[in-house]
Amino acid sequence: MRIDFLTLFPDMCEAVMSESIIGRARRKGAIEVYCHQIRDYAYDKHNRVDDCPFGGGMGMLLMAEPIALCIDDLIEKLGKKPHLVYLSPQGKTLTQQRVKELAQLPELALLCGHYEGIDERVIDRYVDEEISIGDYVLTGGELPALVLADSVCRMVDGVLSSEECFQEESHFHSLLEYPQYTRPALWRGARVPDELMTGHHENVRKWRRQQSILRTLRKRPELLEKADLTKEDTEFLTKLLSGTKKIETENGNEA
Repeated sequence: MRIDFLTLFPDMCEAVMSESIIGRARRKGAIEVYCHQIRDYAYDKHNRVDDCPFGGGMGMLLMAEPIALCIDDLIEKLGKKPHLVYLSPQGKTLTQQRVKELAQLPELALLCGHYEGIDERVIDRYVDEEISIGDYVLTGGELPALVLADSVCRMVDGVLSSEECFQEESHFHSLLEYPQYTRPALWRGARVPDELMTGHHENVRKWRRQQSILRTLRKRPELLEKADLTKEDTEFLTKLLSGTKKIETENGNEA
């Protein structure tokens, strides 16, 4: 998979995408990442890319032409238009389901706004979708673009060691991840649950699944509406909601 950042801060994007798991995946060729400086496409001697918005108001707006030239150049290099996402607080909130869908694309371009945003005509002409990572405002689109890129890249074949690495995580199946523990088995009076100490794979699987459902019910109950629950899951959840089932949670309390 190829991801292109269109940004005023390519060094920032390059630095983050060169570290840790994503950096290793790039070095072994599982993904390609390119960072393009929008300012390189400015058409005056000062490399200016912003101007005052028509109608007045606070702040500056990124002009249409430098962004358009940057996108046009990318299209020419690829030989086709990539799926272009504009990171914007007006976009749909990013979900794990959308991440899975985006990870199936061969190319993904991420447009990072700045200041008060970008000229609307760029959005109308080039942008395929707007995505937000939450209902709050940041100083630029680089951090949201990096969040999106990281979440997408780790779904690509060859980035993680196996599919199990992400299929067991929070939100992948619209459930939160079960609690996890490591050595020592007894730490400051708190003991690892017995089910994880037996080595019985089916008991471990069942305990983890139930804890995942329980944790989702307690912390993010709205996720259960779209969770892919089995008959066993549904029976367990029904008992929980009816109060006939008690299960020890990770902190020793009972639900």
